[in-house]
Amino acid sequence: MIKLKKKGAYLIKGRIIRDSLKDLKSINKELEKANQSPLSDTNLDGLNPEVARNNTMAYQILIDHDTGSGDETLNIKFDAMASHDITYVGIIQTAKASGLKEFPLPYVLTNCHNSLCAVGGTINEDDHVFGLTAARKFGGYYVPAHLAVIHQYMREMMTGCGKMILGSDSHTRYGALGTMGIGEGGPELVKQLLNRTYDIPRPEVICVYLTGKPRKGVGPQDVALAIIGEVFSSGFVKNKVMEFVGPGIEELSIDYRNGIDVMTTETSCLSSIWSTDDRVREYYKIHGRENEYQELKPGEVAYYDGFIIVDLSKIEPMIALPFHPSNVYKISELNNNPHDILSKVENDVAKQLTNVSVKGRLTGKIVDGRVKVDQGVVAGCSGGTYENIAVMAKMLESGSIGNGPFSLSVYPASQPVNIELNRNGYINKLMEAGVITRTAFCGPCFGAGDVPANNGFSIRHTTRNFPNREGSKPGEGQIAWVGLMDTRSIAATALNGGILTPATEIDIPEVDPGYHFDKGIYEKRVYAGYGKPDPQKELKYGPNIKDWPQMISLPDNLLLQIASVIDDPVTTTDELIPSGETSSYRSNPIRLAEFTLYRKDPGYVNRAKKIQGIEKLRLRALEDGNLDMDELKNLYNLVNPEINYRDWVKKTSFGSVIYANKPGDGSAREQAASCQKVLGGWANIALEYATKRYRSNVINWGMVPFTIDADEKDKIKKEAYLYLPQIRQKLADGNESITGYIIDGAHRVDIKLKIKNLSPDQRQVILDGCLINYYRKSRTE
Repeated sequence: MIKLKKKGAYLIKGRIIRDSLKDLKSINKELEKANQSPLSDTNLDGLNPEVARNNTMAYQILIDHDTGSGDETLNIKFDAMASHDITYVGIIQTAKASGLKEFPLPYVLTNCHNSLCAVGGTINEDDHVFGLTAARKFGGYYVPAHLAVIHQYMREMMTGCGKMILGSDSHTRYGALGTMGIGEGGPELVKQLLNRTYDIPRPEVICVYLTGKPRKGVGPQDVALAIIGEVFSSGFVKNKVMEFVGPGIEELSIDYRNGIDVMTTETSCLSSIWSTDDRVREYYKIHGRENEYQELKPGEVAYYDGFIIVDLSKIEPMIALPFHPSNVYKISELNNNPHDILSKVENDVAKQLTNVSVKGRLTGKIVDGRVKVDQGVVAGCSGGTYENIAVMAKMLESGSIGNGPFSLSVYPASQPVNIELNRNGYINKLMEAGVITRTAFCGPCFGAGDVPANNGFSIRHTTRNFPNREGSKPGEGQIAWVGLMDTRSIAATALNGGILTPATEIDIPEVDPGYHFDKGIYEKRVYAGYGKPDPQKELKYGPNIKDWPQMISLPDNLLLQIASVIDDPVTTTDELIPSGETSSYRSNPIRLAEFTLYRKDPGYVNRAKKIQGIEKLRLRALEDGNLDMDELKNLYNLVNPEINYRDWVKKTSFGSVIYANKPGDGSAREQAASCQKVLGGWANIALEYATKRYRSNVINWGMVPFTIDADEKDKIKKEAYLYLPQIRQKLADGNESITGYIIDGAHRVDIKLKIKNLSPDQRQVILDGCLINYYRKSRTE
């Protein structure tokens, strides 16, 4: 089904994989059999791996967007950007505080996350009003609520072969349309708005070689989950580019390709790109943008750092069980052995959610030896495509989902998709079968739509099934379960009364692939103001939209309380700052920070606030000159530094730090880091960071991204202190390893902390205290 080749190798004319180029004779024999012209010695002259890597599609695009000197660090400027209504307010506030005058590139503000405005009174709609005034003032695009989810709009209106798009959402993926999409935290978008660059080391490129043709009943989510299950835990593609090639691509429709591509985020890769063909050309033609098409393919000889070889014909219907997209099983395997598999999931979840009893809840879904689910949802950028929904409608035609506990909801990804589904009768077919159809909304992906009942088991064609993504609160005894599946198997399950059923067990009808794109709905409702800023336009603030609090520069010394210790193998951004009901407060940094880690470690906020309160005392004491306070003296005596008391208080900031084995999997939301900083956080400590985007968020909010070796981990104790003398000087000097001191009462031990792979600009951001300070300082110098 899927094979991994973990060593670098060459791809020759898009068809032949070879470890080296020495055996030219046998290579040419294979090319001859494939009706391909042979290679000559001159084709291979000088093609060492570093040269041949530039023949990948990824490097052709990256080099074209690199504004730097061509060294090992790429300095990227993007063609367009996109944000949704959970992130764009903070981004624009940060950019404005840093000197923003107008958007220098097309910037699309969509409203697909906080579009249920009943939550939090007027809070969400106030953000939308702010977004529209920002688009008018600075010259951007504004897509009103319910019109399109962020990535469907970008596919339909902003992609182009050879382009690069940056989004403040982790699922920014448009590779199947020839566009490299990268999801990052808000500060990286701020840099683009201020005409700075996205700076990354040259990434490795992994070839995803597709062969064969999917069986009927196997959809894009099945292929995506199969790949995720093979590569995630080993980090095989972490922070790398996945490049899709091979004869299997021509067997896939564009919606099918998009459905696989958007899920590459869950592998932890940096970006993705696919070879393009006449189907991609036709897509752009249908959408009135045929000029955006160009053929993309690797050079005759391209070098990759590894290969994922996928035989599409051998993929089976899959399910990702709670609580991660990589927890993948074949549906047939689960049906054959439900008790053992679901018991294992329960045990794993019990270890992950230490503050709630889960035993027996999921195995209770086994009825007469079969797994019975309570809910189905098809939504968002992965599930809500025209083809997925049309297939489901044909499958359910003349059938019924029944009037029992099982429910099924469908969210078309955009109004143009919805209109075409209506015109072709598919929406009627769904409604007649008892399916509830809704507007374009990302809510089911992050816990704000179709929240199941306590202990409900929901199967979803969405992007994630992290803990609490479906809206449950394990800390309060409420839990629900989400399994990720393809639309086709969800429809098959619906036809079977909620009994888990792979789509390969029923007949799958053909769907007319013809599609007409109606651009008129966007022309009537989207504000398209790029290149037309109106500086006189005032931003409209609702009462919940607040500026970022002031943040000081990195002091000479730090004394940090270890406010949380998380021992899970991986910590998601949802656990660092929960999604769902907290979304309404994402424009209010102070209020949002109250939710930091509140499901994973409910005591964290109070611990962080307590040491932050002492820091506030210190700052006030410095203003009025009265340093004679017991709280300050107690910390001085605890540390027992080698300088006098008054100097130490002047030069030492008090704050907090969290430890997690591998933090930052999942969302690009900057709030996962900014909330820690708002509460006085100065650092993270990890064995490694799950994603580049989370580490970037830590840096851009002025926190030090420490790593440690595994043998140092046992030294870290919750509520102990970490003392970092001369941290500012050491960071400024470029040190990549420093010694800190763990202080736990009378016990004191050294700890070796690493701060590797920081660019000079990143070090300066941390020295200045955050990205806002960094840009404010650069404007005054």
